[in-house]
Amino acid sequence: MSLDDLQDDLEGEYADLGDEVSVSLDRETRNELAMLNAAFDPEDADELLRRAVHMLFQTAVDTGNLDFHLRSGYDVTYDEYLSGMTYDEMTGGGQAFPQQQQKDDRRYQF
Repeated sequence: MSLDDLQDDLEGEYADLGDEVSVSLDRETRNELAMLNAAFDPEDADELLRRAVHMLFQTAVDTGNLDFHLRSGYDVTYDEYLSGMTYDEMTGGGQAFPQQQQKDDRRYQF
């Protein structure tokens, strides 16, 4: 997998999600969401769910968990995704050093 594969999969996932996502809640999640609703008093529960996704994403980035999964599945990191190129491409690490084309037999003559 590569950076291009990640971009293609991300675009596909984005299109599949659409504007709204239906989520079924288990008893524990419903209880926790009710507590957060009572404590933060948002306009609707959707706002808390949006915040939860932002928080999970930020935590995954900060802890390196996102990079671990991206590296495992796509062989790239989040920083590489953001820049649009891999570290090897940034540093020229994947390129061989240019070699002189003509053979110079005089090079080691004294």
